[in-house]
Amino acid sequence: MRELSAEVFGTFWLVFGGCGSAVLAAAFPELGIGFAGVSLAFGLTVLTMAYAVGGISGGHFNPAVSLGLAIANRFAWKNLIPYWIAQLVGAILAAAALYAIATGKPGFEPGGFASNGFGALSPGGYGLQAALLIEVILTAGFLIVILGSTSKAAPAGFAPIAIGLALTLIHLISIPVTNTSVNPARSTGAALFAQTGALPQLWLFWLAPLLGAAIGALIWKFVLMPGEGVEAIGGEDKATA
Repeated sequence: MRELSAEVFGTFWLVFGGCGSAVLAAAFPELGIGFAGVSLAFGLTVLTMAYAVGGISGGHFNPAVSLGLAIANRFAWKNLIPYWIAQLVGAILAAAALYAIATGKPGFEPGGFASNGFGALSPGGYGLQAALLIEVILTAGFLIVILGSTSKAAPAGFAPIAIGLALTLIHLISIPVTNTSVNPARSTGAALFAQTGALPQLWLFWLAPLLGAAIGALIWKFVLMPGEGVEAIGGEDKATA
């Protein structure tokens, strides 16, 4: 339960901090946060929680990351569904808390509520094919960064920095295309409170990140992995992210 609780809290922090920067701060142009600020906020949430609770649960905070780590033999398959449930609980609780705060301002309209989308729901008007491709590519790259930075060949203690910066970079690239998912839990939480067609498009933001994670894990496992086996933390098969 400590591991699942850590995933709930870590995913809560990611969604509350990342989506909160978009819903609350980015709504005021005079603050100057913009896409770059939102991107940095998402990166900082992962970096801080990876240090805070990564040693407890592995610091996944993302169903795609959990799947990729399982494929790469860094995470026990038996724990996959419990981790997914914990991540969804954290994301939905965060979105609900953010909605309760945001609606405290008179006249607030949720609109897209930091949700993901394509076509009319894409910030830049990008279509389904572009959204699918960028989410697959960026999630695959994210998994390679996670697996590489947490491998035995990498310098110890720096993985959260590399992973947080990678997530920042991912958002800088893809916010105009899909508003950046690479995380099905994050997409689900935001879509539940959006007043757009985000829910009917949610399938893409499960399919593409999971597919991308599998591709990234397979690339690492069969092409890049420097001869390492399963890394154990607390008697369970996990990798600290």
